[in-house]
Amino acid sequence: MPILYIVATPIGNLEDLTFRALRILKEVDLILCEDTRVTKKLLCHYGIKTPTLSYHQHSKLQKINYILELLKRGKNLALVSDAGTPGISDPGNKLIQEILRFTETRPLEIKIIPIPGASAVTAAASISGFPMDKFSFLGFPPTKRKRKKFFEEVVNSKHPVIFYESPHRIVKTLRELKLTSDLCHGRNTTLMKTVVCRELTKKFETVYRGKIEEVMGKIEKDKIKGEFVVVVNPK
Repeated sequence: MPILYIVATPIGNLEDLTFRALRILKEVDLILCEDTRVTKKLLCHYGIKTPTLSYHQHSKLQKINYILELLKRGKNLALVSDAGTPGISDPGNKLIQEILRFTETRPLEIKIIPIPGASAVTAAASISGFPMDKFSFLGFPPTKRKRKKFFEEVVNSKHPVIFYESPHRIVKTLRELKLTSDLCHGRNTTLMKTVVCRELTKKFETVYRGKIEEVMGKIEKDKIKGEFVVVVNPK
């Protein structure tokens, strides 16, 4: 039975690769990568010589059909993203959906096995200091339409909310989040605490804590590089 492994890779520090993930990446016939150049840095670090194939959000149906053909031939594949766990705010979930749809009408069974590991969501949640028995993950905020609705969902949530943001939009996003909070709840937003994580597990890892305006001030003083994970506790 062919197997597609969903393999979590480090979000920064290359030591955050599990022994199981290391073994799987060596044993599979092919590794599907969001960006082969990024993945090859990891593979070279561990001396893994498994062939790679690009699969990303712009991959066409022809590429998906080729992947399905490989699985039909009995090949075992691994899917990785540039960093973290595939299927979380990346095109991995689309590929899984297509495989499940394909097997619904055919006798071929394809096993899909998760190989858990690093995830920016859980890393940020674990150090937030907020009650995380329940939380929402919203991915990236919309860049244009529905931004107002996105931030309203954050500030009106009954539980902590986690989302991603790029270095180019982090200050703008925090500013809009503060404005939305003021509009929804008045200017007394002292209860809404924020944790913003930058470059998690990397050399210049930084964690900003406090009210939104305090965190914005700290980020604006620093040189903004890398991806951000934002954790908001609206209550």
